[in-house]
Amino acid sequence: MRLHVRTYLWYKLLNSLFFGLSVGSVFVLYTPLEPSIFSLGGIFLAVGMLVVAKYYEKMMNLLVFYRMTLLVESVALIIVVSFLIFQYHYLNALFIYVSYQVTFMFGGYLVRVETLILKKTALLSFADMLKQKGYLLGMVLSFGFYKLLDSISIVDKQVQVYYLHVSLLLLQIVILYLVFKAFLKR
Repeated sequence: MRLHVRTYLWYKLLNSLFFGLSVGSVFVLYTPLEPSIFSLGGIFLAVGMLVVAKYYEKMMNLLVFYRMTLLVESVALIIVVSFLIFQYHYLNALFIYVSYQVTFMFGGYLVRVETLILKKTALLSFADMLKQKGYLLGMVLSFGFYKLLDSISIVDKQVQVYYLHVSLLLLQIVILYLVFKAFLKR
């Protein structure tokens, strides 16, 4: 297996765009959850990150990196689909929160392996700039999207977030496609 760097960089840009678009919606998505759930989630995340870090030595290769990237992006797709189908039920909010915590558990690992795989400082710098540009663009588009909906009298926050998730579904499908294309089998 080898990495097609150009496709991987497009993936990083769109992945960050997804995050930038979706970050504001969590305040609406998590409305039904009690504050204590966030404390439990933080504990779960910290323990999960410890477990992942314990196995770094076995996980520091391109095949595992591919599988973990695919896992994280598949969970993101499931989150979006779950919201579109089940919307604002307590159990769905809990499922979405726990699912995001699972994806965050692998964040440190993915960043570390990315550093090892991209190797060159200039390439790492370019990848990080793309991530920040994607995130910034996502935040700007998200702001514009919500203001557009406000201007056409769609002011219910839940309806706005639902419409955003339709766009996120399409974006996440493209992201998964890029993951498959970025990791080439020999």
